[in-house]
Amino acid sequence: MIKVYSNSKGVVVMKTKVVFFEVQGGSDKWLNGYRKDTMPMVDALKKRGQDAEVIFFDIEKRDEIFKYVKDNAIAYVSRINPGNLKHEAEYFEMLRELCALGVMGMPHPDAMIGYGAKDALVKLRHTSLVPEDTYAYYTIDEFKSTFPKSLTGGERVLKQNRGSTGEGIWRVQLVDELAADATVVPLDAKIKCTEAKDNHVEYHELSAFMDFCEQYIVGANGMLVDMPFLPRIKEGEIRLLMLRDKPINVVHKKPAEDADAFSATLFSGAQYRYDSPEEWATLVHGFLAQLPEITSLLGGYDLPLIWTADFILDTDENGQDQYILGEMNCSCVGFTSQLELAEDVAEEILACIGMEVETAV
Repeated sequence: MIKVYSNSKGVVVMKTKVVFFEVQGGSDKWLNGYRKDTMPMVDALKKRGQDAEVIFFDIEKRDEIFKYVKDNAIAYVSRINPGNLKHEAEYFEMLRELCALGVMGMPHPDAMIGYGAKDALVKLRHTSLVPEDTYAYYTIDEFKSTFPKSLTGGERVLKQNRGSTGEGIWRVQLVDELAADATVVPLDAKIKCTEAKDNHVEYHELSAFMDFCEQYIVGANGMLVDMPFLPRIKEGEIRLLMLRDKPINVVHKKPAEDADAFSATLFSGAQYRYDSPEEWATLVHGFLAQLPEITSLLGGYDLPLIWTADFILDTDENGQDQYILGEMNCSCVGFTSQLELAEDVAEEILACIGMEVETAV
C-alpha cells in the first residue's frame, strides 16, 4: 500500500511501510530477539506485497524513531508488553503524535489504555456484562473507607489496574462469619487472600492487607478494581480472541484442581483448550451485539487490531447461565501457540490501511 501526501514544504511523499514496535529484552522474546508472533505477521504482510519492518523503541532514539515512522509509515502495530517498557508515558505520547499526523494506530494509545486498564470494567458496569457492585478506587482514602463495606456482601476480588499474569489480583474472603446485621467489616478481622499469579494463600488482618494494597493505588495510573468473586471460575475462564470486530477463536482456561485455585494463567497450572467461536455462539453473539455500546463507553476509538475479552460463567436470577466480563487486553496480545493466525492478522491490517488510503488519497 502507498499513501501519498504533501509535507510542510509542498513536496509529494510516498509512505509505504507498516511498522511493528517492539522493545529489546523481556521474557516474551524468542531466540531471534523478537516476540515469537511478530515476524510471522511481518512475513505474512511481505508475502502479500506490503512492506513491513520491526523497530525497537528506545527512549534515547525517540526523536529519530518518530521522524522515521512519520515520514515512512502508513500504520504502526504496537507489540510491546507494558511490563517490559520503562518509559511507557513517553512511548504513548509518541504514538499520539504519530496518530495526530495521520499514521494509523493499531491501536491508538488511548484505546490501549481504555481497553487494557482494569477500570474499563467500572465504565461498563451498567451493561449486562459487569456486576453493578463493581467499584474503582483511585485514592487510598476511598479504598479504605469503601472496601470494608463491600466485603460484607461476600467474597471479593481486588485487581490492580495494569497488572498482567495474575500479579496483584487477589481473592479476599473472611475467615470468620460476620454478624447478620453487620454493615462494615472490622479492621482487625482475619481475611484469607489468594493471589491469581500462582494461587498462593496468605492470611492477614484486614487493616494490614489494605496497607499492603496501597502500592497498587499510588503512582501513575494507580488504582484498584473491586468486584464480586464468581465461584464458577472453577469451571474455567473463557477468552475470546478478536481481530477488530471479528471473533477468531475461544480459549477455555480451566484453573488447577487445587481447592484455593482460581487463576486461569498457565503459570498457575491452568489447562487451556482452543475452541471455535461457533462452539460458544451464545457468548459470541451476545458480546458482538454490545460492541457499539462498549466502544462508545470506552472513548469511541476504533477497535484494537488484536484484543481479547475474558469471561466467567455466572448464574442469573432465573437460574440461567450468564457471562460476566472479567477483563480485556489489547496492549500486546500474543498468539504464539497458533502462529498460523498471522495470516488472518495480515489480511485485517491490509483491510484497515486499504480503507485509510482510500479516504486519504
